[in-house]
Amino acid sequence: MDMKLEVVVLPVSDVDRAKQFYTERMGFRLDADFPVQDGYRVVQVTPPGSGCSVIFGDGLSQAQPGTLHGLHLVVTDIEAARKELAGRGVEVSEPFQDVTGIFHHPGDADRVPGLHPERASYGSFASFEDPDGNQWFLQEVTERAPGR
Repeated sequence: MDMKLEVVVLPVSDVDRAKQFYTERMGFRLDADFPVQDGYRVVQVTPPGSGCSVIFGDGLSQAQPGTLHGLHLVVTDIEAARKELAGRGVEVSEPFQDVTGIFHHPGDADRVPGLHPERASYGSFASFEDPDGNQWFLQEVTERAPGR
């Protein structure tokens, strides 16, 4: 049986500000904006090329805005992705790798500045936050691990 992650609910404080950030700055596609009733609104956006969408709005989550950390956008060229996002006004960190060389620690702990020395797939990261402080990572993947 296939199980596909298709939606992530993102806690935000200002729906219109989040909608503007994700569609205009991030370049996500606007799939839906349903103002169902007062206090309940559903906005769905999808990153370019992704099979998983992000939903935010009013009355959708008990999580506090800005508390979702560790979302990943996989890109084939992290430098090009950083340049594109910076051109759209997104403040993206410089590329880094983790001191372990495997996967990054939370926040900005144990970061080694610069791209992975061999540009190994899965080894280079950059990070940014949305207006509420939800933290995202770009991860460079040029060759998929077996079975992926």
